[in-house]
Amino acid sequence: MSSSVVTRFAPSPTGFLHIGGGRTALFNWAYAKAQGGKMLLRIEDTDRERSTPEAVEAILDGLTWLGLDWDGEAVSQFARASRHREVAEILLAKGHAYRCYCTPEELQKMREKAEAEKRPVRYDGTWRDRDPALAPAGVKPAIRFRAPQEGETVVNDHVMGRVVFQNKELDDLIILRSDGNPTYNLSVVVDDHDMGVTHIIRGVDHLTNAARQIQIYRAMGWAVPEMAHLPLIHGPDGAKLSKRHGALGVEAYRAMGYLPAALRNYLARLGWSHGDDEIFSTDEMISWFGFDGLGKSPSRFDFVKLENLNGHYMRSTPDHELVQAFLGFLPHVAGGPELLARIDAPMRAKLTRAMPGLKERAKTLLDLMKSSHFLFASRPLVLDEKARQIMADGGVAALQALLPVLSGAEWNAQSLEAAVKSHAEATGTKLGKLAQPLRAVLTGTSTSPGIFDVLDVLGREESLNRIEDGLKLS
Repeated sequence: MSSSVVTRFAPSPTGFLHIGGGRTALFNWAYAKAQGGKMLLRIEDTDRERSTPEAVEAILDGLTWLGLDWDGEAVSQFARASRHREVAEILLAKGHAYRCYCTPEELQKMREKAEAEKRPVRYDGTWRDRDPALAPAGVKPAIRFRAPQEGETVVNDHVMGRVVFQNKELDDLIILRSDGNPTYNLSVVVDDHDMGVTHIIRGVDHLTNAARQIQIYRAMGWAVPEMAHLPLIHGPDGAKLSKRHGALGVEAYRAMGYLPAALRNYLARLGWSHGDDEIFSTDEMISWFGFDGLGKSPSRFDFVKLENLNGHYMRSTPDHELVQAFLGFLPHVAGGPELLARIDAPMRAKLTRAMPGLKERAKTLLDLMKSSHFLFASRPLVLDEKARQIMADGGVAALQALLPVLSGAEWNAQSLEAAVKSHAEATGTKLGKLAQPLRAVLTGTSTSPGIFDVLDVLGREESLNRIEDGLKLS
């Protein structure tokens, strides 16, 4: 373990924190924690047209909800532009960069020529060795990196292994645009160096950038951080993850009712493994996490697996904690804020008492919201179609006979169950023929937690009133 390990998560604030970004943040966070190091947060907000304060806030909010903290203040890449320009000037002075006076029209012709000849579009080095005295009047130059043209650049990657790039395939990229704005690859190198980043963990789509960035590190005489490029996340069908698969923002998963701990566990298993372990705590993940557990192949996002895992987490969460999570979830879902406003201290106590039965059937907090509806429903309840059918098929008569039995029973789940079973035996009625209509009038649906728990939680007065309301339907 080394306290010198520094990772970073560096999202672009052009939208919400998407699920792939959430996994990248998780792996950076877990590795830093496992090594006793730090994870820094850098907002790569150089695209001024698409970067918004709302998106920055959404990213910070998404990370916080996921339970991923970072060290120090979030760094704005845009705010460091003068430092990036300074390094571009240093590269110029060292002969590792040069001014390029190509006009947009010349660059377009270069592109068209390459496309016509069916070869990759690359800058042809027009101004690489040309005398700047020949520069056309009135053209503001861009600054290009003078990339090595011979040999190879090697990325020794903790996931992808030894990846070799032929230098002749990597052209002289622009590091400072003609308007003075630094470009991505320069900014990233300067920021990672200045922030002391020792380990870069990011998506495999940055592998070519890694080669370009290594060249800049070497030109500046800086140590190259260790790198780990993560395989992409695919949909269940093996295609690149898209919105139809679940490539949504983290906030969408919160609104769908997933628990942060379950989502952390699920995301950890997308591309990383520890033996055959599928369910593990965040502390266990941290203690086990290392690059040796990362696979090269894309992982597949599976909502069914996520739901099942979330269901496990809900069942194993203490009732009072699950109530707290449920109340925290309500502001983020349609109809939730209105429901939250109705949950006072007595209703919260009722919800906590009902939780053992409610969480057995629920896979998400959204399921919990639906299944707990009967607790908050106003009388008279509106029965759904199945519940109405149950009442029409002998339910009214069964409840009329049962009502005096319930009225005289001691009001707790055990006593109520004993009284109803005794009535069923005495009248030769199957227990289901009594439980089903009870469920219909008490919850308005044909599914619920155990019916005797429902009676107990609702209390004597509310339960008997709902039964009488149901009998009026006849």
